[in-house]
Amino acid sequence: MGNNKARSFVVIMIVIALAALILRIAIVQFINFTVIQNEANAQETLKLIATAIENYAKDHHGVFPTSLEALIQVKPAYIEKEYLSLSYEKGYNFNCLRLETSVIPVPPARCVVI
Repeated sequence: MGNNKARSFVVIMIVIALAALILRIAIVQFINFTVIQNEANAQETLKLIATAIENYAKDHHGVFPTSLEALIQVKPAYIEKEYLSLSYEKGYNFNCLRLETSVIPVPPARCVVI
């Protein structure tokens, strides 16, 4: 009778270990999916800001804005949101202290979850 209790305990431990393994794999996949979605969102935001800057320059005879606030404060606005203050919510910090023509935009670095 004691042998059956030991077998039951071993079976329960195996089931718990398998459940933990499956849960870990699911969590890693969820985190990777979230990172991929955040990267896509960051790239779309960068494209939107770049397009707004180009449109501003076209409308102002080749003069680029000196700050991103200039894109928001004009009527009609070139962009509707303050993306620099909202970016931390999605995991990326868009920091642009000044706009320069020598800066080459790059896609955000991909995070690897181990």
